[in-house]
Amino acid sequence: MPPRKIRVLIVDDAVVIRRIVSDVLAEDPDIEIVGTAANGRIALQKITQVNPDILTLDVEMPDMNGLECLKELRKTHPRLPVIMFSTLTERGANATIDALTFGASDYVTKPANIGSVGIALQRVREQLIPKIKALCQAPHPVTPARAALLAPVPIVTPVAGPALAVPPRRGAIDVVTIGVSTGGPNALAAIIPHIPGNLPVPIVLVQHMPPLFTKFLAERLNSQSALEIREAAGGEELLPGTVYIAPGDYHMVVERKGARIVTALTQAPPENSCRPSVDVLFRSVCETYRSTVLAVVLTGMGQDGLRGCEDIKRWGGTVFVQDEATSVVWGMPGFVARAGLADRVLALGDVAPELVRRVTTGTSSWFDQPASVAVAK
Repeated sequence: MPPRKIRVLIVDDAVVIRRIVSDVLAEDPDIEIVGTAANGRIALQKITQVNPDILTLDVEMPDMNGLECLKELRKTHPRLPVIMFSTLTERGANATIDALTFGASDYVTKPANIGSVGIALQRVREQLIPKIKALCQAPHPVTPARAALLAPVPIVTPVAGPALAVPPRRGAIDVVTIGVSTGGPNALAAIIPHIPGNLPVPIVLVQHMPPLFTKFLAERLNSQSALEIREAAGGEELLPGTVYIAPGDYHMVVERKGARIVTALTQAPPENSCRPSVDVLFRSVCETYRSTVLAVVLTGMGQDGLRGCEDIKRWGGTVFVQDEATSVVWGMPGFVARAGLADRVLALGDVAPELVRRVTTGTSSWFDQPASVAVAK
């Protein structure tokens, strides 16, 4: 018996967008389009008729827009996956952050130039299909085979370059670095506001998002938190009690400038198809802070952060990951956990208290350590 296809309802007031999304999804043998709707009110009626597995939902529509539809939908279907379709504009970015707060699962951005149909189709194909499949994966029972899959596997150290002589663990944490993607805004909203404003270390963070979106995310979290949260501009000194979010379309790294450690931004090529990339940030953090790093990998598609966590563990740092049960997609944290790199696998609600506990138990600082670490020949 062939596997059941993923049933998709497309909600958008623009005929051209409905056609583009329909054409893209129709190409995939695992996906079935069960209906379209021109506004949120029609969509709510069709949901009971066609029983979709997932919705694509436009933000701006007449009669009932995407945010209004989402609020009503969550009253009756709290777990139905919803992917918002938003524009790469200030208004679209702000509305998308609102939608994620109201319970949207993820988002994709509309093609900027739908006059070029081929480019529009390709961009929607690359963004939308992987997210639909990731969000509609059936829960996996913990069979013996599944348990073997989840068991730690050996860490594979890249052949190129010498192995590091890991410095002794001294217990201190001098920086927290976080990587997150799909489901990230809600995960961060469950963590950052629960960290006290007098946290004695800085936090540097990559959330996979385009420009403007990261700015509004930082503003939203800042309004909810005792910590100071800002979108990094490059050149800022890392200060305790402050969160620096990598801006969309820029890698963020940290580097030592005399007695200070500062942020730097670069548009080097994407890594893991991402810019900003978690691996890029993690690599720079462990090179700068060595063993006094606490890395946290939260919900997200793909495996960005895996190589960075390998580096952090080789230097003697600490790694926490979010567990599968509370992740929207257990891709990024799952890869790290299965590689045996996680010191703790935590439910989302446990991340903030455990992070604070780990940070506040150390007594030494980065500046007490030797200026260099020996490298094995």
